[in-house]
Amino acid sequence: MAEAQDEVVCEPRRRLDYRVQREVLDELCVEDMAEKTQSTNQLVEKLKDSVRCSGPRLKSCFFSSVPVLSWLPRYPFRQNAIGDLISGISVGIMHLPQGMAYALLAAVPPVFGLYSSFYPILLYFIFGTSKHISVGTYAVMSVMIGSTTERLAPDSDFMVWDNVSNSSIVDFISRDAERVKVAAAVTFMSGVFQLLLGLVQFGFVVTYLSEPLVRGYTTGAAIHVIVSQLKYTFGISPQRYSGPFALIFTVLEVCSLLPDTNIGTLVVSIVSIVGLIIAKELSTLVARKLPVPIPVELIAVILATVISWQVDLSLNYKVEVVGEIPSGLQPPVFPKASLFGQVIGDAFALAVVGYGIAISLGRTFALKYGYKVDSNQELIALGLSNAVGGMFQCFAISCSMSRSMVQVSTGGKTQVAGALSAVVILVILLWIGSLFEQLPKAVLAAIIYVNLHGMMKQFGDIKTLWNSNRVDMLVWVMTLILTVLFNPDLGLAASIAFSILTVIFRTQLPKYSLLGQVPGTDIYRPIEDYNQVKEIPELVIFRSSATLYFANAEMYADALAEKSGVDIAKLLSHRKKLESKRKRKEKKEAKKAKKQAMKDMTERESESDDSVKEQVVFTIEAETKPGPILPRAIILELSACNFLDTVGVKTLSNIRKDHGEVGVQVLLAGCQSCVVESLEKGGFFSEKVTKAILFTSVHDAVLYCNADRQEEDMKATLL
Repeated sequence: MAEAQDEVVCEPRRRLDYRVQREVLDELCVEDMAEKTQSTNQLVEKLKDSVRCSGPRLKSCFFSSVPVLSWLPRYPFRQNAIGDLISGISVGIMHLPQGMAYALLAAVPPVFGLYSSFYPILLYFIFGTSKHISVGTYAVMSVMIGSTTERLAPDSDFMVWDNVSNSSIVDFISRDAERVKVAAAVTFMSGVFQLLLGLVQFGFVVTYLSEPLVRGYTTGAAIHVIVSQLKYTFGISPQRYSGPFALIFTVLEVCSLLPDTNIGTLVVSIVSIVGLIIAKELSTLVARKLPVPIPVELIAVILATVISWQVDLSLNYKVEVVGEIPSGLQPPVFPKASLFGQVIGDAFALAVVGYGIAISLGRTFALKYGYKVDSNQELIALGLSNAVGGMFQCFAISCSMSRSMVQVSTGGKTQVAGALSAVVILVILLWIGSLFEQLPKAVLAAIIYVNLHGMMKQFGDIKTLWNSNRVDMLVWVMTLILTVLFNPDLGLAASIAFSILTVIFRTQLPKYSLLGQVPGTDIYRPIEDYNQVKEIPELVIFRSSATLYFANAEMYADALAEKSGVDIAKLLSHRKKLESKRKRKEKKEAKKAKKQAMKDMTERESESDDSVKEQVVFTIEAETKPGPILPRAIILELSACNFLDTVGVKTLSNIRKDHGEVGVQVLLAGCQSCVVESLEKGGFFSEKVTKAILFTSVHDAVLYCNADRQEEDMKATLL
């Protein structure tokens, strides 16, 4: 059977012949045959269409803005209820340790991580369109918020004098309260940014976050996460650094404080990390045999809490624990408006990163399970989750790959699974939360380390991208370096700028080629890439791999001169010199012939003119490269151009004009409609220059030139 399949795969594809007989078509002929419509202002039409209102359209707009109203009444209870219930409980259990752990990254008390795993999830359930992603706390977002909260509320601002120890100590209660306000403010502002971008249909902004950029950025942010948790692993208190190179300074500070390591904290960290790794590996091995995954993190949290309570780690070994976890929910409070101006840059970075990660994962699941995710509605859903969450002292959320995979693998089919996970968190907040007050923070740091192993595996992208696309590899590496050096917020801006620069450089430095014909076909390919491709005699077919605009217009003209061998500047300069020499000779001959008869003088001048003309032609042709004869025509293949700016139009106009002065015709082939419109608006055409020099394909232009040559040869024969 396998051999038969191999034979089918290896069988060569049957070639199909086709023949098309038609006239050579230029742009005027095509417009006449296809009956081109009058161009309209598409922007005005779109604006008019967007403000039109009708009953069905209003209803559709309302249901698309609140998706839960369209899908929940048709919820297939029998098919999805059990799967969503099991999935919701499983993900809710994951939210407990991850929410508390990621709260440490955000530099706020752990209970606020639980709040962030409750309110935003309910809002996303109502307004979100992805059925499978699990929104909530996320490591990268948390560390970005942590850099903001620690920058605006550093320990040094909350030092108080302790009469017992006769030294200054940190007022942790006041510091944490201020940091919660900062986190709420930056979360609220990020939600406002996402809402505004969603309302103006700016969902496409995520296209500037390429996959190599996102993966390089999350890897760099993961390094920040690891460094930020070293203080909990070793039980030390390093100084807080902010700004560029803060990570390097923090690592140096941690190294200098290693002699002060709390041995009890270090032992708890090592045991937790090793235990989690072993447990996760065992869980992976038996995962296929179990209906639901083993909640390894929850088991670790429960065991660590029980051991800490029994041994009293905080008192006997000075191990830092979570501390008080208040029961119940917080009343809504509007964020501190005076902080908005200080966090606006951080908020925008959070808005873009959070949306980019969520929509990327959402589209992946949507493609796999056959439904559509509305990118603009996702912006609105995340914006509402963060804006309203900021009023309930939450910090910014996105979606987690690990939780999303658990949600899918345990049978989750709709957003109901997310809502049920929020119910689990509500139960914990109301009745169970206080039981985890003795949980060591080192255990939460260990959970973070182990959850980051997926991001650390992304270093393997370097080898993959090296083999597939080295420009993308450069983007990945530079994004990692910039994120590590300049912190996540500045690193993101610098990485996007670098990524855009690579696109600009690629359009500035395209590949320029001379095309030849594949024998017996109407196909044209670069001469340097194919052995059997033949040049068309007396024709130059020139192509650029990028569009023509201001950044590469000069290089386009230079490359054309180099490839075609027609140096217009030299030819025109030499022609002017010859013309000047001819005029001087004419004057000299006129003085000598003053006394001669008019008839003899006219004959001499005629002979002189003929000899000079012969010299002019001979000299110009001698200067032309690569041969003594100029090409009859140059065909510019412009299929790669998707737009032309004024500089591009002017460049093409100058090329046509300059080559025309030395007797070389310039034709354009393969122009898109938008390019033709740009040529019309840019004044390229005139009474002498019409659309007759534009051809649908290179082959049309070649046939036109050959026909023109045959006519000239026939005229020469008759003469």
